[in-house]
Amino acid sequence: MTVDLVGPASRKTLRAEVLLVLGVSLGQSAVYAIVAIIARLTAEQPLGQQTATLNASQSSRPWLDLTYQLLKIIFALVPVLLAVHLINRDRGDARGKLGLDARRPGGDLAWGTALAAAIGLPGLALFWAAAQLGINATVVPARLPDLWWTVPVLILAAAQNAILEEVIVVGYLMTRLRELGWRVGAVIAASAVLRGTYHLYQGFGAFIGNVVMGVVFSLFFLRTRRVLPLVVAHTLLDVVAFVGYALLPREWFDWL
Repeated sequence: MTVDLVGPASRKTLRAEVLLVLGVSLGQSAVYAIVAIIARLTAEQPLGQQTATLNASQSSRPWLDLTYQLLKIIFALVPVLLAVHLINRDRGDARGKLGLDARRPGGDLAWGTALAAAIGLPGLALFWAAAQLGINATVVPARLPDLWWTVPVLILAAAQNAILEEVIVVGYLMTRLRELGWRVGAVIAASAVLRGTYHLYQGFGAFIGNVVMGVVFSLFFLRTRRVLPLVVAHTLLDVVAFVGYALLPREWFDWL
């Protein structure tokens, strides 16, 4: 992978840019997650007996709840547009450089599906182990009313999570850190640890699992320079978790 080293002034600008982009997106989420895990650990109830809800209802009025859900999804993607804009401004063709174009739809879909299977099955085992050890809160992937828009909103939420995380934490962050002259190992570690940190609110099992996922996804990006397969994989994982939890009988999840 080619590294475009920049001068001192440009490095200072890039460092500020990275901090600002993370500050309005997943860096901010990481800080909140650290505070959340501290709050959980200092609560009277043990961590293993607490609950973390991912897609919660925002209003008792269905139309207002739908409005809030859609607004949340739309505005969560603004940092992605910002990151792509910044790279496009400096280097041109950001979609091509990050692997977000549609040049290889079949290959991107195939790789994304394979990655989802490779991450998802061991992830279930890790989730179960973390639950048995009491180092994770009980994760509730979806708690929305049973309405016509529930499944479409959950699918959109899954896609939003995937686009936000993979573009920012893999494509944008790794590209900028390499431009700043960071070593490959440090770039992978930074991306993976950030991914794990903003999942800390769920517990330490989620942190470990997402760090491992981050390492795998980072290595894939360094080798292929394609973010789109990662978006596909992440979307599939979240759709199965969100929609599956919303539609399947609750007793199916008792073993977790």
